[in-house]
Amino acid sequence: MVSHSKTRLAILLLILLAAGAVLAWQLTREPPATDHLTLYGNIDLRQVQIAFDQSARIETLTVQAGDRVEQGELLGTLDPRRFRADLAAAQAELDTRQAALDRLLAGTRPQEIERLRGVVAADEATLEGARLTWERTEALAQRDLASRQSRDQARAALDAARGQLRADQQSLALAIEGPRQEDIAEARAAVAAAHARRQMARIAIEDTTLEAPSAGVIRNRIQEPGDMTSPGQPVFSLALTEPLWARVYADGEDLGHLREGLPATITTDSFPDQPVEGWIGYISPSAEFTPKSVETTRVRSELVYQVRVYTCNPSGRLLLGMPVTVRVPLDAEPVNRGSEPCR
Repeated sequence: MVSHSKTRLAILLLILLAAGAVLAWQLTREPPATDHLTLYGNIDLRQVQIAFDQSARIETLTVQAGDRVEQGELLGTLDPRRFRADLAAAQAELDTRQAALDRLLAGTRPQEIERLRGVVAADEATLEGARLTWERTEALAQRDLASRQSRDQARAALDAARGQLRADQQSLALAIEGPRQEDIAEARAAVAAAHARRQMARIAIEDTTLEAPSAGVIRNRIQEPGDMTSPGQPVFSLALTEPLWARVYADGEDLGHLREGLPATITTDSFPDQPVEGWIGYISPSAEFTPKSVETTRVRSELVYQVRVYTCNPSGRLLLGMPVTVRVPLDAEPVNRGSEPCR
């Protein structure tokens, strides 16, 4: 009986000591900070699938998964032989079309005009000879000294000479006048189309090289040299690192304290005592339910607003997808960061 009483007394003493410790902790702990706003989220993960713009066999790939790349850096090349042949053919067609246009613009050569004048003069002489023959044959035929057949032949030769003279005179007139404006316009259009085909061939040559569209990290190398590729087949998966921002969420009550341009600090579980400077660059105009990546039992069904906190990440401690804590001073003033704040 005495043993049971001692046990109950010991348990009661322990309960009293625990209650006293909790009360002392509550009395001595610092009140929650009210000079800043704390938000939670992740470093936003954005990625693009990079593919060639042409269908051909991959010749080279210059980066591996995990490599950091800069915007415009060469990532790979295609076999260019077919595209170079297409460019050569397009250039030859352009040269042909341009030569035809130049010929029309230059008009008829003086030597050609002189040649046609000579032809007309010869036609005039032939016509005069045919006329004299016709007159003599006609006179003889009227005295029955020439046959009707001879007279008809002389008449036909005269008509043929007149027709030949008129045809050659028209050819001379056209040579002097030069080409028609419609023919020149058609030749100009053909040259423009040939220019466009050559430009398309040049673009195809440029498309045999693959460049990084933005700075980032190669997450995955999907194809290898020797593979046949096409515009619909990604070669690399690139995680974008510029611009870099933390995607956090604020409820309606806290939204009134936030404005674009406000400074903020970003900390991670790996470096809780080494905050990275940032600033609020975007506040969503519409609400959404708390994402699963940051929800707790208390806020699981609350409506929140997405906030982007941009950073230049000079130390490289912020990795894509990393959970972060963002603190925004409530007494700070917005700062204009300009168009390229990290350069």
